[in-house]
Amino acid sequence: QVQLVESGGGLVQPGGSLRLSCAASGFTFSTYWMYWVRQAPGKGLEWVSSINTGGSHPTYTYYTDSVKGRFTISRDSAKNTLYLQMNSLKSEDTAVYYCAKDYDAEKITAWGDWGQGTQVTVSS
Repeated sequence: QVQLVESGGGLVQPGGSLRLSCAASGFTFSTYWMYWVRQAPGKGLEWVSSINTGGSHPTYTYYTDSVKGRFTISRDSAKNTLYLQMNSLKSEDTAVYYCAKDYDAEKITAWGDWGQGTQVTVSS
């Protein structure tokens, strides 16, 4: 059974930082592209960031324009964990953040399984 468990969310002031974690199990973590997706109040799902599969090849990361330079996605294969370091947070970043794996191993196909999410609230 695929499981993705997000943690690290909370209330933070504008300009602050948070580090989200996603503990993965039930699949071969290193063989899947991983994603962070968020849903702001009253909005639909928005892709935030992607990271390619683990291994000896180069690491590739991608970000939506609104978070470039502020967020960093990374993965630790030894711990089966995905991370999202969020700096210089803005009120516009307030959302439930989900981690997701790709539908197909070693391919970019579509979002597959996802976790239950963790709430990030940026407010003074």
